[in-house]
Amino acid sequence: MKRHILLLVASAIISSGAFYACTKSDSGSGSTTTSTASITTLSCSAVTYSATATINTAYTGTAIVAYSGGNGVGYSAGTAIASTGVTGLTATLAAGTLASGIGNLTYNITGTPTASGTASFAISFGGQSCSLSLTVNVAATTNCSSATGISKVICLCEAFKATLSTSQITTTFIAYNFTNAKKWSNLPAAMSARNGIRLGDLSSTQLAAAKALIQEISGTTANEGYAEVQQVWAADDWLVSDGKAGSDYGSGNYYLAILGTPSTSGTFEILETGHHKTIANTYVNGVLVGATPEFSAVEPISWTNGSTYAPISQERDAFVTFLTSLSSTQLATAKTNATYSDLVLVPGKEWSFPTTYSGLQGSALTSAQKTNLLNVIKTYTGDVDDTNAATILNTYTNELDNTYVLYSGTNTMTTKNDYFQISGPHVWIEFIIAGGIVYSNQNHIHSIWRDRVNDYGGTKN
Repeated sequence: MKRHILLLVASAIISSGAFYACTKSDSGSGSTTTSTASITTLSCSAVTYSATATINTAYTGTAIVAYSGGNGVGYSAGTAIASTGVTGLTATLAAGTLASGIGNLTYNITGTPTASGTASFAISFGGQSCSLSLTVNVAATTNCSSATGISKVICLCEAFKATLSTSQITTTFIAYNFTNAKKWSNLPAAMSARNGIRLGDLSSTQLAAAKALIQEISGTTANEGYAEVQQVWAADDWLVSDGKAGSDYGSGNYYLAILGTPSTSGTFEILETGHHKTIANTYVNGVLVGATPEFSAVEPISWTNGSTYAPISQERDAFVTFLTSLSSTQLATAKTNATYSDLVLVPGKEWSFPTTYSGLQGSALTSAQKTNLLNVIKTYTGDVDDTNAATILNTYTNELDNTYVLYSGTNTMTTKNDYFQISGPHVWIEFIIAGGIVYSNQNHIHSIWRDRVNDYGGTKN
């Protein structure tokens, strides 16, 4: 009897030990396995992915990871492992049964990658560890070459967006409101913060997409439009390369922001802004309603770096041509004794147009003088894409008789404080020869184009 009892106890102890051995768990990083599930190698260099990953695009796929030395034991699903490097993805081990020898583990990968590059997952199973590497591609280049007009503008906005990471999109694509629209300055960005993304922080692919958009909304006339933008950027670069300014200057310190959602319905704005160039194009229901304020300036006025550059000289030359075409009586009417040290409607002076008009009225001009005045205006409207430039110029032409010109200082526009103003029912243009800032012994140019009706697309608050 005692011998029978002892046999029963021994049998129970053996059974208990066997049960314990089958249920004891060993949790690796991101996985849950039985204590007896084991492999001898885990190869992250031999991985098959079911789908390719693209920046800012939702991803669902699997990674098949090879192993060897499996012992045929079942295992349960793991916990999610967050990606590093490129974030936004997780990899989760799918439940399964090990092969006896060589086999594969399956990891389910989901999420939205926030950047291009490599998403890495540190996996561990059966006493072995390695790192999965999933390549995240940049978005496929959007071909906007066949699009025209507003469709092309919207296409290029989307093409630029497709090159950006999630955080860059948040920085670049912001709400359309007056607070954001009026955030620009004639000071370097280090002295006056801008909205949008800094051009110097973009990759070569991203910068090319940004420049393509800016070029599309700019004119093609020689030394106007996009050519002027590039030369103003180059002037800032020259200040640095000439050893006169530090890293706060330079073309990399210009910014690009998209306010609102580019669409043929609703309102959005494309804002390029930096030290000496601000473009603010506002579109409403697919139509460019406002191309102002536009600020243009340059220091030095001209420089030579292989070629000679003078990006705002055509505006100055047009003013001089107009003034020299006036009679002495007309000059006296146009001239004011007031001295100007800066523009009247500088950044921050929003919707502060004078309520009265001063100077020489357009109706007092000859047809040749009117042509000269329109040639001045063209150096501003020509900064906008050619189609919209013609539309805006037509409005200003029809209002020319009720447009006034005013100047102060000399009519050569070369002396400090020389100032010129055009003020009409819509058009508002100012130009001044200001004292040097970086080159203290030289002058430099400030100029602004606004519109009494359509500044900021008509948005006032």
